[in-house]
Amino acid sequence: MTDSEAMPAAEGVPGDELKRALKAFKKRLKLTRLDYESKLGYGPMTNGSSKSLVGIQPPDQFPPEVWQELARQKKLKHIGQGLYELVEGA
Repeated sequence: MTDSEAMPAAEGVPGDELKRALKAFKKRLKLTRLDYESKLGYGPMTNGSSKSLVGIQPPDQFPPEVWQELARQKKLKHIGQGLYELVEGA
């Protein structure tokens, strides 16, 4: 199975662009999660509870149609207000 078969493209959205967008999303999610976790539990008023990062705003280098297509393919989940989360196993 080739990459184009694994991720069929919608009209006007090339498969390689979807693949690059998903890779960029994962990288931004990783960096955002590291930044978020580095701030937890160090303040005198925090109880050190572990809160989790749910979703992020996708990189703006790609048009909204790309993110909508990835959500349609169940690679991402649209959680509202322009935020997306990564679907497990994507």
